[in-house]
Amino acid sequence: MLLGRWGAQGRDQLPVLLSLLAICALAWGYVIWLGAQMADMPGMDMSAPALANASFQPWSFIHFLFIFSMWTVMMVGMMTPTVTPMVLMYARIVHASAGRRSVPAVWFGCGYLCAWTAFSALAALAQWGLEALALLTPMMASANHRFGGATLIAAGIYQWLPVKDACLSQCRAPLQFFQRRGGFQPGARASLRLGFVHGLHCVGCCWVLMGLLFVGGVMQLAWIAAISIFVLLEKLAPYGVQLGRVGGAALVLAGVAMLLR
Repeated sequence: MLLGRWGAQGRDQLPVLLSLLAICALAWGYVIWLGAQMADMPGMDMSAPALANASFQPWSFIHFLFIFSMWTVMMVGMMTPTVTPMVLMYARIVHASAGRRSVPAVWFGCGYLCAWTAFSALAALAQWGLEALALLTPMMASANHRFGGATLIAAGIYQWLPVKDACLSQCRAPLQFFQRRGGFQPGARASLRLGFVHGLHCVGCCWVLMGLLFVGGVMQLAWIAAISIFVLLEKLAPYGVQLGRVGGAALVLAGVAMLLR
């Protein structure tokens, strides 16, 4: 009955929606599993004396690949829900322009995730640098209140900057985004490129917020979920822009409090 109300266009979008839900579920399942594994690892003593004596070993190439993969899957889980309306709208545009074809929408989604994969490589490099400077604990959270406070303040200030508004507007107005770029263009490469461009805007909108994972813990599930929900509301809620600015002010206050601790 539901498919009947949707009509042919809705039925054409259904595989895209189910694919996005499956990707998101698999990514979150891995993140939850990995978080539980890390919490149960022997030797993860998070007491103050243990942290003071913790030594950070140089990374191997295999370890970098693991951290890069971890960031990539985590970004897929966090950002797929926020891009779902955009991908479904692209599927509708494709349907109106070229009939019942959902494959270009899949390429658009792949392009979007490619942008976040590139970000994940940079995040892994940033984590390597922070560990080398002993600014992260073994659980990949801030080990220095000055670093944590400065990161919170930077994230809060970024929420008020014009570049943040410019990137967020691309995410909150899908139809205008497609109209400015000519709508659907035939070919997998064009859809992939369009998705990548949108992904870059999304990275520009959220990269500082993702840096907050270094404060609360890269694999702290509650912290990951909180950031995910905030990003989702900021992009999709009716008053998302205002919410983002209120959140920015709260981050600045929290950062100042951490610095004065």
